[in-house]
Amino acid sequence: MHLFSQRSLHFFFAFLKSRARTLPAGLLLTLSAFAGNNAFAQSHAATQYKINPPPSADLNYVIEAQQSGLTLKGNGLVQWKAGQQQYSVHNETTAQLFGKILDTRSEGKIDKFGLSPAQFVQKRLRKDATTTTFNSDSKTITFNQSGQTYPIVGGEQDRASAVWQLLAAARAAPKKFVAGSEWQFFVAGERDADLWTFKVMKSEKIVTPKGEFNAVHVFRTPPPDSQEQKLDIWLAPTLEWYPVKLRFTDADGDYIEQSLESVSKAGP
Repeated sequence: MHLFSQRSLHFFFAFLKSRARTLPAGLLLTLSAFAGNNAFAQSHAATQYKINPPPSADLNYVIEAQQSGLTLKGNGLVQWKAGQQQYSVHNETTAQLFGKILDTRSEGKIDKFGLSPAQFVQKRLRKDATTTTFNSDSKTITFNQSGQTYPIVGGEQDRASAVWQLLAAARAAPKKFVAGSEWQFFVAGERDADLWTFKVMKSEKIVTPKGEFNAVHVFRTPPPDSQEQKLDIWLAPTLEWYPVKLRFTDADGDYIEQSLESVSKAGP
């Protein structure tokens, strides 16, 4: 777990800079070295949950989004594959008039910590693809969009694998996956990584194009005062715990909502 978040460190060092004239030179030098090393921001504990990955499947979603005052509709496809100690998850989102607006892929192994990503690639509309690499030799996470590095200690996820690690943990321990419980994962994105906390809320009846489900609502709780995207997930225990609805909400109120339309089982 982070001892300090990136946001906390930013404000901490801004405060030190404002007090530079009143700090002893030796202390200021030590703190400067600490800032350059950023060791505390990069440290985290291993996270190990027993998991039971769901069967391989292709999941089709209906997309509705509100972006910069525009209402968009489209479709999403999630291709999940798991077997022989390997996994992959490919997400593709298309919107009317715009075509493909998001394409992400995560692949790696399944080990004692659960899903163990090797690489996470993300491509957004009109932007270059970004690559996050989980280097097994050096035991570090690196990014092609920044110079940040983080140690691999076990249980690290990327933004595509995290949801599947969560539902695999729910499948393995449904009696522990109850309202009020929290599940934490160290998650790497495009440029850096941080601790994600998923809180189980309650079971709700969800109506989707596929039908009605009694789904477990899980909420990703960003740090206080954070501008990070919120994530709501509804998992259906009667449908292998697949996500039947997801909602991504930005700090400005824009959102993307995915509702399950169909599921077809696929080979590993």
